[in-house]
Amino acid sequence: MKIKFLIFSILLISFTNCDINDDSDQIICTEQYVFGLNITLKDATTSTIITSDVEVVAKDGDYEETLMTIEGIGSFFGAGERPGTYIVTVTSANYETFTSDPITLTSDVCHVIPKAFEFLLQPK
Repeated sequence: MKIKFLIFSILLISFTNCDINDDSDQIICTEQYVFGLNITLKDATTSTIITSDVEVVAKDGDYEETLMTIEGIGSFFGAGERPGTYIVTVTSANYETFTSDPITLTSDVCHVIPKAFEFLLQPK
């Protein structure tokens, strides 16, 4: 009888100390750094991916950022963890200047929501 009472007491204490809603409302975010813009540039004539001799700039109001490329990836990345409305401009000595329509990036509770685009550049 004492064992049953002891087990009952332990269970009662366990359940009364447990807040069932603690974990259900928690959002766990990853620590990864998310780029909002992923831009692939291609030659409009040959469909070849372009990663050199170009400058890709994203502008949101007064904020301006030159996008970077990662060797071997073939894309330009930027707007890291930064929602906003961007105009992307691509300049090159070999291609006509390209200016995008406005690109709106949003975010969730944790990160910016990435968007990927492919822009075709016209040779000069």
